[in-house]
Amino acid sequence: MYNVLLITADQWRAECLSGLGHPTVKTPNLDALAADGVLFREHYTQCTPCGPSRTSLLTGMYMMNHRSVRNGTPLDSRFTTLALEMRKLGYAPSLIGYTDISLDPRGRDRNDPALKTYAGTLPGFTQLVPGSEGESAWRKHLTRKGYHFPPEPDAAYVPVSGYARGPGWGPTFAPAPFKAEDGDTAFTTDQAIEFIANERKPWFLHLSLLRPHPPFIAPEPYNAMYDPAKVPGFNGLASRDEEALQHPYMAYMMRDFRDHKRDGHARGLHKPEDRAKRQLRATYYGLITEVDHHLGRLLNAVRQAGAYDNTLVIFTTDHGEQLWDHWALGKEFYFDQSFHIPLIVRLPGADADRARGRVVDDFSQSIDLMPTILDCLGGRPPVQCDGASLKPWVLGETPANWRQEVFFELDFRDVGDPAPERELGITLDECSLAVVRDRRHKYVHFAALPALLFDMAADPQEHRNCLADPAYAPAALQMAQKMLNWRLAMADRTMTGMKLSSKGLLECPPERRVGAPRPPAA
Repeated sequence: MYNVLLITADQWRAECLSGLGHPTVKTPNLDALAADGVLFREHYTQCTPCGPSRTSLLTGMYMMNHRSVRNGTPLDSRFTTLALEMRKLGYAPSLIGYTDISLDPRGRDRNDPALKTYAGTLPGFTQLVPGSEGESAWRKHLTRKGYHFPPEPDAAYVPVSGYARGPGWGPTFAPAPFKAEDGDTAFTTDQAIEFIANERKPWFLHLSLLRPHPPFIAPEPYNAMYDPAKVPGFNGLASRDEEALQHPYMAYMMRDFRDHKRDGHARGLHKPEDRAKRQLRATYYGLITEVDHHLGRLLNAVRQAGAYDNTLVIFTTDHGEQLWDHWALGKEFYFDQSFHIPLIVRLPGADADRARGRVVDDFSQSIDLMPTILDCLGGRPPVQCDGASLKPWVLGETPANWRQEVFFELDFRDVGDPAPERELGITLDECSLAVVRDRRHKYVHFAALPALLFDMAADPQEHRNCLADPAYAPAALQMAQKMLNWRLAMADRTMTGMKLSSKGLLECPPERRVGAPRPPAA
């Protein structure tokens, strides 16, 4: 039995790996992991924000099927999870960090504390560090180390006041008020290292790290590691007002900097002026390198425990970050920056040796991780899984009839505040969009707002909506048909492969279901 180390970061853009040629950020430890495994360059999350995206990753399901559409939207308890499936294989799945799963309220009293947080633990996991679903465990650790902070949330992230300004500094330049070795990333990694050092039987550990998620405040020396003047430029139209004209949803999100409010960004630190935007990118890259440093420590700990040659290692993230591209922050947009994310898979054993260092340019999706892990461990993905195993790619093979497009979704409803309904003139259940993206085109369909079409070959920056151009009418029709086909084929099929007959229950074999190669046409 392999050990499994599933690492997720939070809000990490796909291109932010130095091994992919990023001009600024350095990630030597993840580059080394990719050289010893397989890097999936065209990997996409299924949805944003955090809760829905992690639900897709840990159930193997599109959001249209699991329907946990927002942070706080309950996950129906009828669905199985990666952790529950691992238990069927004899593992006791452990968690350090968070899964942001909102538990099914049915059968619980309204006073149950489990219903007062959206940061619940995914069924099947054992939480090794209670309080690491938020910052309480880390805050207690800081108190033991002699730090003192006000009790308000995020008080430990208030930057040092009166800090000396560096060249080209911006509002997020001042560091966090704690040492790097006492930071949240260091603390969470330390707990994982302790677990690995003391575990003898085959283990499954899901390490969920917060960074580089906001607040964009880095400890020294990571706050000053990158020169704001040397970060890549920004992708977008000439002004925020022009971006708002692209679509009513863009206008809604940019009104009064709503994208800041919905994503927890501090408006006072994130001003749309060049100096502040560049500093934010530099700080973001510093947080990424901080995570990379601690992942290097973690992987060394796996080696020191003698477990590396028997451990399946996966690194990914839940979603991306606009990082001021399109004059936006956060991840609740239809642009690739919100959905395109990194994925590295390192499978142990000689069978995977010929694929080490491979970079896969075919499309993959976060729903592929559950079937991949189960496949690598000899398990069988449950019918609910919408993804396909990536194991053939990790073994150096190229599967026949692999997907030619990816699908992702965003639900922007707000049960507690009807602002999107009121300002956009739609109903709660119409606050949603779905995207189909192939090599050439990207089609964005809203439930009750105009659609968009981008020519990704001619306009990879997603500046021009081509839907009204008669020359693109065939492409628009084709992409809309792809989306309809996807909805028809991938809708919930829990029992659609069953049939009651005079011979009893008949069940469709897995090779006829999702993820299996399509049979040749007659």
